Amino acid sequence: MSDEDAERWARDGRNKDMNLSPSHSSFEVLDPHDPVLSRLATFLFKRTNDYLQGEMSAGQEHYVLLEEINRLAITKYTDLRNLAVNLNKTLTEYNELYASTIKPLLLQIDRIDRMVSKLETNAYRLDSYTKQLKNRIREMDEN
Repeated sequence: MSDEDAERWARDGRNKDMNLSPSHSSFEVLDPHDPVLSRLATFLFKRTNDYLQGEMSAGQEHYVLLEEINRLAITKYTDLRNLAVNLNKTLTEYNELYASTIKPLLLQIDRIDRMVSKLETNAYRLDSYTKQLKNRIREMDEN
């Protein structure tokens, strides 16, 4: 805005083309108005309403989806927790079974294995001794 325009504005007070009061709307219900403008305004409001309704609906659908995901996650973690509790219980039972039944049997098997090893060693010694005796008896029979 140039200095001349500003001076003219200040001198005339308000722009004479604008006959509107600051407290009234330029679109009054009972005033005659352009039907094309009215149709376009109605179309604009309808499209704006549709857009906002769509945005709100999408937000609500996202919220419902998040709730469903949350419910499924809670169910899954509950199932996993139950599985972990059952595995812990089963593992405890197996450890008790091992300590009370299997471990003594394994210790007995180890003792038997050591005894069999000693028996085998003694059997080899006895076999060697009998071979020596057999050879001595042959030698005596031959003489």
